[in-house]
Amino acid sequence: MPPPPLIYSLSPPHSNPHIGSTPLFSNPPPLYYSLSMAAFKSSSSALVAPIDGSRRAGEVHVIVGPMFAGKTTDLLRRIKFESSCGRNVAMVKSSKDTRYAIDSVVSHDGLKFPCWALPDLTSFHHKLGDDAYQKLDVIGIDEAQFFDDLYDFCCKAADYDGKTVIVAGLDGDYLRRSFGSVLDVIPLADTVTKLTARCELCGKRAYFTLRKTADTQTELIGGCDMYMPVCRQHYVCGQVMKETARNVLESCKVTKESYPEVASATAGPALAAATVM
Repeated sequence: MPPPPLIYSLSPPHSNPHIGSTPLFSNPPPLYYSLSMAAFKSSSSALVAPIDGSRRAGEVHVIVGPMFAGKTTDLLRRIKFESSCGRNVAMVKSSKDTRYAIDSVVSHDGLKFPCWALPDLTSFHHKLGDDAYQKLDVIGIDEAQFFDDLYDFCCKAADYDGKTVIVAGLDGDYLRRSFGSVLDVIPLADTVTKLTARCELCGKRAYFTLRKTADTQTELIGGCDMYMPVCRQHYVCGQVMKETARNVLESCKVTKESYPEVASATAGPALAAATVM
């Protein structure tokens, strides 16, 4: 099956397309710059900025939040808007994400857009080809937490190649720790959008993702079968109950051979508590 077309322009290109009035696109028209090479020289191996005065400055926009907050939906909305304005767009996602489709970005509510599924972002330019990359205006990145080279890619694409990069990903893992390089990109960003979901247990705003299973690895790809969005109160309660159930089950393993009836009686309520939060 041939790969899908990966650069889109739904209307004739505009030399200076009008940008709409959504929060992302309410900025003034992009500035053009002419920078001295000397300003970017250093003793490090940092990139050297181009001196082409006609090159347009790029942008970086970051969308973060817990699972089921609508990050992919927002990303697709912005990408489709840019495409409708005549800008050439391309979408990238991690090849680790095979939940809905291999060659498409798909939101939880069914929105879909063809994409490159790549193990890293460094290979994107090579996969696309020089000519196609030069014509590209906007790059969307979904599930950005899985790309270790996210910071370097965004820096080069926006600062040196004049691209608009829209990044969507989890800002925290199931333990509320920084996930991947998404938060590292915030200092580069023109805008940052923090989305929230609805707590699956009480309906309040959900800022966190609670893992339903006992798995402990950071990267565990799944949907509503493994995760739920929760408020702070139910996140804390859920973690406490899961830890209690885990401790009880571990103690049951020790006593199972000697006291099977005790282990069975203790494990039942513990498992029930872990599923009721």
